[in-house]
Amino acid sequence: MPIEVNGKSFETDEEGYLANINDWEAGVAEVMSKEDDLELTDEHWDIINFLREYYEEYQIAPAVRVLTKAVGKKMGKDKGNSKYLYGLFPYGPAKQACRYAGLPKPTGCV
Repeated sequence: MPIEVNGKSFETDEEGYLANINDWEAGVAEVMSKEDDLELTDEHWDIINFLREYYEEYQIAPAVRVLTKAVGKKMGKDKGNSKYLYGLFPYGPAKQACRYAGLPKPTGCV
C-alpha cells in the first residue's frame, strides 16, 4: 500500500516498509510516525539517522540486540539500552525505527 509524501507516492510492502530504500526521504518517516500516533523528536531522529548510517556501512538492518549494543557504543549507555529505545519506539525499536528509516525489516524480527 503506497504512502503519500509531499505529493509523491512511495510503494511499501504488506508490513509498511518501503519497497525501495533509495526512495527514502525524511517526510517518509514523518508520515509513518503520524500513522502510529508518534511525534518524532530529535532523539528519534538520532536513532533513525544512526540506523541509516549503520545500514550504509553493513548493508543490513540490525535486530534489537545488535541495535542496542551499537547505539550504546556510539551514543553512550544512557541511550544504548532497551528501556530508552522502547521509550522512543514502543512498537519495537528495531522494527519501527527501521521502517521509519526506510530500511528493510531487520532479520530475526517477527
